[in-house]
Amino acid sequence: MAEQPSSLPVNDVPDQSPGAEIAAEIAPEVQGNAARQLLGMKGAKAGETSIWKIRLQLMKPITWIPLIWGVVCGAASSGNYRWNLEYVLIAAACMLLSGPLLTGYTQTLNDFYDRDIDAINEPYRPIPSGAISIPQVVAQIVVLLVGGVAVAFALDRWAGHSFPTITALAIGGSLVSYIYSAPPLKLKQNGWLGNYALGASYIALPWWAGHALFGTLTWQIVVLTLFYSLAGLGIAVVNDFKSVEGDRQMGLKSLPVMFGVTTAAWICVLAIDIFQGGVAAYLMAIHQNLYAVLLILLIIPQITFQDMYFLRDPLGNDVKYQASAQPFLVLGMLVTGLALGHAAI
Repeated sequence: MAEQPSSLPVNDVPDQSPGAEIAAEIAPEVQGNAARQLLGMKGAKAGETSIWKIRLQLMKPITWIPLIWGVVCGAASSGNYRWNLEYVLIAAACMLLSGPLLTGYTQTLNDFYDRDIDAINEPYRPIPSGAISIPQVVAQIVVLLVGGVAVAFALDRWAGHSFPTITALAIGGSLVSYIYSAPPLKLKQNGWLGNYALGASYIALPWWAGHALFGTLTWQIVVLTLFYSLAGLGIAVVNDFKSVEGDRQMGLKSLPVMFGVTTAAWICVLAIDIFQGGVAAYLMAIHQNLYAVLLILLIIPQITFQDMYFLRDPLGNDVKYQASAQPFLVLGMLVTGLALGHAAI
């Protein structure tokens, strides 16, 4: 692109009025807020009118990333993934299943059952703000669920499974999502059960799907990923700090409500660090020492960011901490998947 001239013709002099200056300052903020709103991020304000963008906001695309990554880790741990067009497309279909379809279903379902508490914590969300009707939300939940199960069944057919493993995982995961959000069980009312269910859904389930798609899902993989999900419990607790007041008013027993902000923050970081350390110890036990050292090196910056941000101000720095530390956690997951795949060869 050609450079703009350093001087302007007289009739192109920018508007120097106060209104123009204010508009120039607000424009980047509005654009940034629109992106945050579309991704379903904390702090986005209302204002979107397109029904399709509102539907996407309900699905919270920002939350798809760890599920998609979990599929990558599962494919790596199978030891059977091949870099060709067919496998890339099949892996992409599994990512579609785990991310946009079933995570989108989970997030929409959660917003549906959380509409009263969101009216307190995040009144700008699509449902409490009235941007989308309840029948439209219900239709979205059904379409995403049916679509997810259909894709899972197609993946089982491609893999030649005698038992529809991926379909069973999709249905089981969808059931967990339902009892996490919906009464009478509503697991999220219990800080321990709810957060572990969330952690397992974000780590173990997509990992199992990716592994089963390209290999044979074994009890060792199941147990190890469920153990890894205890680190995911810590990540899930981070999300509770943004809604402490609303949870307290609605009687939800999140860890910050039960133990207080400071103690809950320590529970969170210890779970994240200790259980990743346990996975590193397991990798050493199966003689994958290089991968174990890499995992330990990835834990160190997480501890650093915990001290810099999260432990000092859990309420103010929760998003900053997640943005800084979680890339190292998800890289550690891939290191573990590669180690398991190498051990299986």
